[in-house]
Amino acid sequence: MKHAQGAIRTRSLWTVLFTLAALTACVAPPKKNTSTSQSSATAATTHGGASAGAQANSAASSSAGTTSGDTTNPAVPAAPTPFDLEREDIRSFIAETSKKHGIAESEIRALLSQGMFQPRIIAAITRPAETVLRWWEYSNRLVTPERVARGVEFSKEHRARLDAAHDKTGVSPAYIVAIIGIETNYGRNKGSWRVLDALMTLGFDYPPRGRFFRSELEQFLLLVREESLDPLTTLGSYAGAMGAPQFMPSSYRRFAVNGPLDGATDSRRDLFVQWDDVISSVANYFSVHGWERDAPVLLEGTASTETLATVMPTLERRNLDLNQTAGGARTLGFTLPESIADATPVILVPAELADRPNVRVGLRNFHVITRYNRSILYAMAIHDLAKAIETELARLPAPEGVATAGGSPP
Repeated sequence: MKHAQGAIRTRSLWTVLFTLAALTACVAPPKKNTSTSQSSATAATTHGGASAGAQANSAASSSAGTTSGDTTNPAVPAAPTPFDLEREDIRSFIAETSKKHGIAESEIRALLSQGMFQPRIIAAITRPAETVLRWWEYSNRLVTPERVARGVEFSKEHRARLDAAHDKTGVSPAYIVAIIGIETNYGRNKGSWRVLDALMTLGFDYPPRGRFFRSELEQFLLLVREESLDPLTTLGSYAGAMGAPQFMPSSYRRFAVNGPLDGATDSRRDLFVQWDDVISSVANYFSVHGWERDAPVLLEGTASTETLATVMPTLERRNLDLNQTAGGARTLGFTLPESIADATPVILVPAELADRPNVRVGLRNFHVITRYNRSILYAMAIHDLAKAIETELARLPAPEGVATAGGSPP
């Protein structure tokens, strides 16, 4: 009851704030941002559209999330600017969202009047790391000794929470840890962009993915009401992903859960500071998307140099489907464990090394990881980090009276 009353009070305060902001805007209109395609000149290819972890596709880049605006391109403003709420696309968004969810147009308008177009976000999203890095380069930047060591410490600190999530969902603890490690360095880098700015910038001024980000903006408006978040101070990645696991608003609403061990007295799902909620939510995401308990994730595609040279050019990095079978892979010349039946769906993954071609074989659980972030490079990095963490944990003596947290097959 206390939480419900607090949520009502919080929403009432927001309504007053947004109303005052709207009145202020009427008295002194901001400089208008009238372009509906400010970013079109810089919009090249964009990273995979994940429901979560949107920032991590470019986490391997040293400038990810902090890329400066393109001051050489006149189509990209050098500084943040307010949005013109009289733009047809923004007016339509306000009207449709109001009608669909029963939120007063004045409340939505007051909130959006506080949003700022951020040119650095456009610059960041048009230069994703996976379009310029080969697998071995991507891996070397993400799967580092420091990240492995921190993953081991995180696993030890949160053993009970990880074991509880594993018992309930079957998701191997190391993969949960790896997600958190790559997304935010175990909660250290949750993002410094206002989510409102990020989603408005990409929703209204990034044509290649505008529909997706407008949908996420709509979900954000609902999320802040449901979870009593302050929409003006909630921070995340340049793509609007939030919290330690970097959930997009739609994923936050659909997959975030209250962890069983956090001792919370309310029903809020807190992915910013409540580790039990974070761990349980990542496990739930994998579980809902079909994670198979104790099943392998990714195998090395053992094959001759000739086979690799023949197969590699036929593989598409952006293919995320299990479009091959283990039997088909064997026919191509790959050697797989006998325990993998010929009918098992697989994906052949190009994983070039510095000195030679290389192919790996992903199974169902690998495909599940690509549902978190639609990139095979990302999924391979998660797998390799998880296995490295498991290897280091296996070298440690298990705490007295405590079983080792559930491991995973290859």
